[in-house]
Amino acid sequence: MSLVTDPSPLDDFRALARAPRPDHSDALRATRAREAQLTKPAGSLGRLESIAEWLTAVTGKTPPTVDRPRVVVFAASHGVAERGVSAYPSSVNAQMLANFRAGKAAINQICGAYGIGLSVFDLAVDMPTGDIAVEDAFTSERDTAATLAFGLEAIANDVDLLGLGEMGIGNTTVAAALCCAILGGTGGDWAGPGTGVAGEALARKAAVIDQAVERVAGERDPLVLLRRIGGREIAAMAGAILAARMQGVAVVVDGFVATAAAVVVDAMGPGTIEHCIFAHRSAEPAHVRALDALGADPVLDLGMRLGEGTGAALAMGIVKAAAACHSGMATFAEAGVDGPA
Repeated sequence: MSLVTDPSPLDDFRALARAPRPDHSDALRATRAREAQLTKPAGSLGRLESIAEWLTAVTGKTPPTVDRPRVVVFAASHGVAERGVSAYPSSVNAQMLANFRAGKAAINQICGAYGIGLSVFDLAVDMPTGDIAVEDAFTSERDTAATLAFGLEAIANDVDLLGLGEMGIGNTTVAAALCCAILGGTGGDWAGPGTGVAGEALARKAAVIDQAVERVAGERDPLVLLRRIGGREIAAMAGAILAARMQGVAVVVDGFVATAAAVVVDAMGPGTIEHCIFAHRSAEPAHVRALDALGADPVLDLGMRLGEGTGAALAMGIVKAAAACHSGMATFAEAGVDGPA
């Protein structure tokens, strides 16, 4: 007699992580060949050249172009915020949603300056997830799967460059707990200032992270950890990363909380975040630790730690410039310019 286990609602997402990505090797060879003929000394545009190649490898477009860039901000609330792990109250979540919609937040200004679309999703900010220090964040795997699936909406508008952002009081605590559970370490290693906590509040934050990680000790499945000590915005961003992987959409990951979503997806299997580039190295100390664990080389280092997708939007401007340089520049033959001797 054999026991039959019902399929998990999370299995579809595990399958997405295992499925092979589209093969764009021919397009990549064409982009590299054109790069070698552009009117400039070889390598003189530095990282812009490798970004153009990355775009082709992800999208299959040669020359690479960025026509429909969009930042998507997911907003959520966290029960753990009631433990005093943030300098701001949870009421800020709904207030900032109104600020985004009025066009008055930092992300609105940066997207406007760079010609980048912006979508903001309210992930039930009036209903915080469970307090991860003492209970699971999501009530069930089905709820977790539904939030992962919500992230698929991020690329529903034919986006060809996706920036991931978030907003949620207490979410650096949740991101730190996830990174600590997946990558190792202690609450003290991963706790950072977030919205500006220090001293006793920072020590309390580290202790809460330790409590959450101890509660799930021994669990290694990243999606189960996401269910138990994650948050809705992190789940939605993880879902967006998985969907973009299969649809050939290039992803720009913002700061620490968005990077925690990438840590979850990366833990699902090798090569699962090759279509992602990391926008910036934030001033949140744990972000540096997470980037190092992923072997990531962020595009910018501006001392930012706001979230909202602000770093992603800035880096997307550079990605757009990389694509424009590669696609718009003439080759030596086209321009009638002598090539290298």
